[in-house]
Amino acid sequence: MVRHRILRRLLPGFALSYLGEGMALLAVSWLAIQLAPRANAGVWVAAAVAAYTLPGALGTVLFARVLSGRSGAQLAAWDAVVRAVMLGAIPVVHLAGALDIRWFTLLLGCSALLRSWGSAGRFTLIAELLPVEHRLAGNALIGLFSEASTLIGPALAALLIAAAGPVLVIAVAAGTYAVLAVSYLVAVPRTARAPIEQRQGSSLAGFAAIWRDRPLLGLSTLTFGFFFLYGPVQVALPIHVAESLGNSAGTLAAFWTAFGAGALIGGFAAGYLRRWRLWPTIIAIVVGWGAALLPLGLGAPTGVALVAIAIGGLIWAPYPAATMALLQRSTDGAGRAPVLAAYAAIATLSVPLGTITAGPLITGVGAEFTILAAAVLTVAFGVIAAAIAISRAVKGSAVQDRADLAVRQLDPEPLP
Repeated sequence: MVRHRILRRLLPGFALSYLGEGMALLAVSWLAIQLAPRANAGVWVAAAVAAYTLPGALGTVLFARVLSGRSGAQLAAWDAVVRAVMLGAIPVVHLAGALDIRWFTLLLGCSALLRSWGSAGRFTLIAELLPVEHRLAGNALIGLFSEASTLIGPALAALLIAAAGPVLVIAVAAGTYAVLAVSYLVAVPRTARAPIEQRQGSSLAGFAAIWRDRPLLGLSTLTFGFFFLYGPVQVALPIHVAESLGNSAGTLAAFWTAFGAGALIGGFAAGYLRRWRLWPTIIAIVVGWGAALLPLGLGAPTGVALVAIAIGGLIWAPYPAATMALLQRSTDGAGRAPVLAAYAAIATLSVPLGTITAGPLITGVGAEFTILAAAVLTVAFGVIAAAIAISRAVKGSAVQDRADLAVRQLDPEPLP
């Protein structure tokens, strides 16, 4: 990535936009808490957080006929433009005195319409420009920017929130996406921005390709469950901080910063996992992340919970790079972007569905118990995935042994 002429010129835009994303991570939930009615704050916070990601799944289907076959640079640039415009509208509406929780949720939803295509665009661009042996490292570097932003962004956002409120943070995030959009226009040659092949005929082509491919379907199912069980944590953590840990944006930022510190190390290490078997690594990440959440759900002291969440970040960080490496290896040409967009839509859909489920759950049993339930279910889900993988491996080995025996029976004499 650093040596490649085109990708090197995009790195500053990547870094800045991911910093904006990390800042928005704190600002979106905190502004939602401020705008939401107290009687059902959990439901509205869940709706706002979900709106920041959920429409990306819808956009995968709505815009498939227009965007399928486009280059990775085009897809990523259009997503950056939409985010810059819609997030930038939030401070404008605020200055007009009209911003309430409904307007806020609507504008967040519009900003996310091309989110899945933007993710597909970034990783399609890496697959277009880097050879196979370097794609995992390229994916890891993108993930490293994301994890670094989680480390730096919330802390910086907390300072800005204390000084001027969360609306300013969202305005800054919109500006970072505008810079990224310009970076694609300036840094990527026109030949790399041109459509790569004829467009796909079906708006569901990416989902159909995943459905027909058993490994891709298994990976998508694992990712859906893993991210779905993360959704409640994303909502329960800020509410747990607000209700039980002093109602401080700084405390919430400390949790995201601890997660980011661990994820920064894990993201750096992910680039060196090329010789690891990816499927066992991916399943182990699921189990490890669930185990890391247990202290927070069990009401451990804040210091212990911060250490646990940092370890969780270390374990979680290689997951996106490893899964994307499997996807890139299994796709090519014009079919790659639709499959990556469909996979991103599945991942995008899973988190907000989890957050929506969290709203009534938090209202009924509390934020701390919600985190505990998510942790236990994540560990159980990973163990089930491991059992299925082992069963299929044993079955495949038995089939291969029977095939070898049949060959020996047909041709018992060894070749000279």
